[in-house]
Amino acid sequence: MFYLFVNIFGEKIYKIYRNRFLYPTPRICCCRIHSDTKLKDPFSLVQKDLQNLYEDIKKLLVSKAELKALCDYYFDGKGKAFRPMIVVLMARACNIHSNRQGDLLPAQRSIAMISEMIHTASLVHDDVIDGSDTRRGKTTINEVWGERKAILAGDFILSAASMALARIGNNAVVSVLSQVVEDLVRGEFMQLGSKENENERFKHYLEKTFKKTASLIANSCKAVSILVNSDPEVHEIAYQYGRNVGIAFQLVDDVLDFTSCANHLGKPSAADLKLGLATGPVLFACQQFPELHAMIMRRFGSDGDVDRAWRYVLQSDGVEQTNYLAQRYCQEAIRQISRLRPSTERDALIRLTELVLSRDK
Repeated sequence: MFYLFVNIFGEKIYKIYRNRFLYPTPRICCCRIHSDTKLKDPFSLVQKDLQNLYEDIKKLLVSKAELKALCDYYFDGKGKAFRPMIVVLMARACNIHSNRQGDLLPAQRSIAMISEMIHTASLVHDDVIDGSDTRRGKTTINEVWGERKAILAGDFILSAASMALARIGNNAVVSVLSQVVEDLVRGEFMQLGSKENENERFKHYLEKTFKKTASLIANSCKAVSILVNSDPEVHEIAYQYGRNVGIAFQLVDDVLDFTSCANHLGKPSAADLKLGLATGPVLFACQQFPELHAMIMRRFGSDGDVDRAWRYVLQSDGVEQTNYLAQRYCQEAIRQISRLRPSTERDALIRLTELVLSRDK
């Protein structure tokens, strides 16, 4: 009997046998670093390109006073801009790989903006679905203005992103980024359900993770590569880097729900358990504490389930195994992006995998 961690496209299968755990891996080594990138923070490389990003997004959200206030609420410049940063670095890396100057094209910057808009709209809708009262250390839109207006604000942000996407005027890019919205909806539906079979449960979890988190990063990276290169292999490199980094990012996020305090996260800890969600640490912990299976199927709905599940996870190797799986995804991201021509931006994307693994919020 074994767990199958299946890449949703079928390229790679990870087998973890019951009663045997993944072995620790050496710290990821960013080999063949170009120039002096080790001294540079990836965020600093894109600072100029992302200057006024949120102000430019607000200009796309032209509306009446109250709706504008709702839409502008999360575009306050205090977000990490993680997704736009990856998109800009990928765009410039692909430009150099394609024998162009590394400067960002206007359409590529638009994709960086669109990625942040789609992400933010999904957060607004998620908070309504989850009944969340805090986000990024502040009260959620649904708590301040109510659920109906929050849903409409999320819809409006998505519509503005769609209009910006149409203005790019590239049918392939429109098709790629439209897939993101479909994946977000399908991923949310997947999160509402669970699988009785343990092997199917982890596959379900990873596919849901891709759709809700990694699809946006993967397809945004692919979109900026399409604008400068007609080679499908380059498109696939960009896509696979974004996919693997995106899944790793969410795996680490799921770990932080158990290891980071609410002040760091900007949201209550154990939030996933309270929502009835079994993430990576819980699914790994099932190997040592089979009683978790019944709790998962009832979505931690009985008295004391959340506290017991929390203790089981912390007593198990669930956190360590989830961290290791995140490392595996980052290793694959490095393998993919290393196929591009050496550049400061390419190496910043390699270094970014370390930041994903070491983040604490």
